[in-house]
Amino acid sequence: MSKLRGIDGRLVLISGAGQGIGRATAERLASEGARVLVNDINPETAQIVADRIGGTAVPFDVSDAAAVDLALTRIEAEHGVVTLLVANHAYMTMAPFVDHSEFDFERHLTVNLIGTALLMQRCLPGMVESGYGRIVAMTSEWGVIGWPNATAYAASKGGIIALTKSVARAYAAKGIAANLVAPGTTDTPQLDVDAIDAGLTHEEMVAVYAAESPLGRINRPEDMAATIAFLLSEPAVALVGQVISPNGGTTRL
Repeated sequence: MSKLRGIDGRLVLISGAGQGIGRATAERLASEGARVLVNDINPETAQIVADRIGGTAVPFDVSDAAAVDLALTRIEAEHGVVTLLVANHAYMTMAPFVDHSEFDFERHLTVNLIGTALLMQRCLPGMVESGYGRIVAMTSEWGVIGWPNATAYAASKGGIIALTKSVARAYAAKGIAANLVAPGTTDTPQLDVDAIDAGLTHEEMVAVYAAESPLGRINRPEDMAATIAFLLSEPAVALVGQVISPNGGTTRL
């Protein structure tokens, strides 16, 4: 398999890379020759993935501004400037709208939206100085269309869309392309939240979502990793502030 141009040798930070889409993306980008920084809030999980791909574990809480700044300061001192950023971390609970607590809304916004903003704010100066950068922020199909029992999650993911589009407009002329991936239902541990909400097993939930998809199956983490890798590559230069929706055809916007 030929490598995507513009990834080999570059330093990439992937948040929430301990499992699911983040882990698959770390594996894909390592295969493309990137120097991968594996972030997860759980140090052990981050280290396991880093060891598997020959990357570097950088565990920290993306929603903690001081932790983000400290981590990036160390990264820049030890590894150089991050020119590729994948903001993949996520917090998710499900409940009817009127039952969502204030804590639920605050936690979703703090982790998903503000955490993404903090990573961008801290990485952008180095990208500007380098004259090059690629940012992929993970939103969700539900951030585009909404979802009845995931209001707080969908709201935070919708906010990420507005955030990233704004950053894209502000920084495109500086050689930085920021885009979004809005996955449809994907077979990751996060799907267990859906299954619990629906009163189903993981396998039953997979079957339900697969039956609703024109593709006839739900997404795999590797599908999302391939889309992310392309957006980080030089051939994707004309994509600025776009929402790419790999969802098997469940929505066609």
